[in-house]
Formats: sequence, C-alpha cells, structure tokens
Amino acid sequence: MNGQDVQEITLNDLVLKLYEWYSYLKSRWLLLVLAGTVGITLGYTYAFLKKPRYEAVATFALEDSGSSGSIGQYAGLASMIGLDIGGGGGGIFQGDNIIELYKSRAMIQQTLLSVANFDGKNQLLVERYLAFNGLEKDPDGKPHPDFQVPANQRFSRVQDSLLGEVVNRISTENLMVAKPDKKSSVIRVQFTSKDELFAKTFTDYIIQNVSDYYVTSKTKKSSRNVAVLQRQTDSVRRMLNGNITQIATSVDANPNPNLARQVLRVPSQRRQIDAEANKAILVELVKNLELSKIALLKETPLIQVVDVPILPLKKVVPGKLSCMFIGGFVLVMLTAVTLLLRRGLKSIVG
Repeated sequence: MNGQDVQEITLNDLVLKLYEWYSYLKSRWLLLVLAGTVGITLGYTYAFLKKPRYEAVATFALEDSGSSGSIGQYAGLASMIGLDIGGGGGGIFQGDNIIELYKSRAMIQQTLLSVANFDGKNQLLVERYLAFNGLEKDPDGKPHPDFQVPANQRFSRVQDSLLGEVVNRISTENLMVAKPDKKSSVIRVQFTSKDELFAKTFTDYIIQNVSDYYVTSKTKKSSRNVAVLQRQTDSVRRMLNGNITQIATSVDANPNPNLARQVLRVPSQRRQIDAEANKAILVELVKNLELSKIALLKETPLIQVVDVPILPLKKVVPGKLSCMFIGGFVLVMLTAVTLLLRRGLKSIVG
C-alpha cells in the first residue's frame, strides 16, 4: 500500500511539473512564436540558396561464371575425353565483392585520372572535381600541382595526399553502390554531384573501369593459358609447314631416285617423320587450344548494363516546406529547452 502511495505521489508530482512547464512556456508564447518565425525564415533561406545536386543512376546485371548451360555441355564433353576445363573462376572476386571494388581507391583514382571532354575541352576528372568544389588552390592560395604527369613518373606526396582526400570524399559523400534486392543479381550505382556533366561522366567511366578490371581478374589464368597454347600451336604449325616444304624440295631435287641406293632416300624420310610427328603434336595442341578457349568463355562473367545515366539528370533540391517546418520546429524546441533550463537554474540558485 505504501508503495502505491509513493508511486501515486511521484506520478502526481510529474504531472504537476509538466503542467507547470506548460504554463510557463505558455506565458512566453510571444518568444516561442518569434523563434518559430525565425526558424521558418532560416529554413526557407536555406532551401532557396542551396544549390541543386544531380543524381546519375546506372544499373547492371552480373552473371558470374559457371551459370551457363551451354558451356556446361562443353565441359561435360571435355570430361568424356579425360580433360577438365575448370569449374568456373574463383579467386577474390565472388558474389558481392564487386560492390566493394567500386569503393576501392584504385578504381576511383583510375576514374579520376581519366580524360573526358567537357564543353569541348579535354580535362581530367579530378581537375574538374577540384574546380567545381573550389579546391583548385591550397590553404596558402597556391595552385595545386598538375595531375597530368608522364606514365613512368610517380605522383608527389602532395598529389597523393590530395587524391586520397578526393577519393575519400567521393566514396563517403557522392558514390553509393548497392543491390536493391538481395536475391537479385542487379546492382545499382548512384553518383550525386553539384556538377551534372561530372556526375554522368564519372558514373559511365567507373562502370567501364570496374567491369574491365573484374573481367580481366576473373579470366587472367585462362587467358594466359590460351595465349601460351596459341603461341605453341603457331610455332608447331610453322615447323610443319617447313617440313612439307623441305619434303617437296627434296623430291624435286631427286625426281628419279636410284632404287639401288637407299641412302639417298634418308633425308626425305627423316623430313617425312618430322612432319608426321609435328602433325600429331599440332592436332593435340589445336584440341587443347579450343578447349582452353571454351574454359575462358566459361569463366568470363557477363556484365549487362541495364540503365545508363541520360542527360538531363534528376535534380535533387531540398523541399521548401520541409526545410521551413524543420527550421521552425528545431528553433522552437531549442528555445523552449533554453527557457526551461534557465528557469530551473534560477530556482536552484534562489
């Protein structure tokens, strides 16, 4: 019973205290109205002065290796003759790792160092980014060093530092890569920027760079095998063609051989044996080369671009009504809290 009395007294005190605060704030209604008006004005001013941002969106579907039925038939055919053309590319790039590849410094930096045409002028993307963000000069007012350096020359410490800052800002503030549906293979790339042309160009370039790097990395081993087999096949084919030419030359040099002297036929027979051996080697090499090409085709992922950003891009601007509401609400709440704190401090001091 005593516990209930204490609880009722506590709740009553709380209700009385809330009513007391309400009455006090009600007595200061003019100040709260003024704060709300100022907040609404600030919100409207922010929405009016805020520069629009442009949103470039692209989507693509990723079909990884090992998912094609026709290639599986070739793999089964190869296994029947004792050959294994692989079970698909593994390695570090599997599943959702391509999303992380978009956020990597290597891909973003490669895209920033690409040259694009803006309004009839060729310009590095990083220079365009620095220009419209007001970062062309350092804090001392000196222009940043040029990023167009020879291929065999490395960037300076200042250039690397500036590039790292730009990459970090783009990765955290501008670029967003995600799967709209976790069960789907469709990936959405979204880039937001104050510069409409930069947003579109950067999105196009980074999709191309990541796709090329992804495919190259997935097929690197198979591509190397195909290249080696192709060189060996071409070499043996040239040797076989030389053997055929030598046999014909030997026959032409001795059109009526003396059957009593078998030694005269030895050079021609040797070339014939070499030709037969090279022919057998060439048959095996061609077979292995074609199977390696099938393996390369099997491991090559298919990246099908579904949507690309098209000008004019979607313009993202803050809503005036929402900014006015938020500005007014926040300033009224801050004013009310300030008034209550001041009143509480006065009561404690008094």
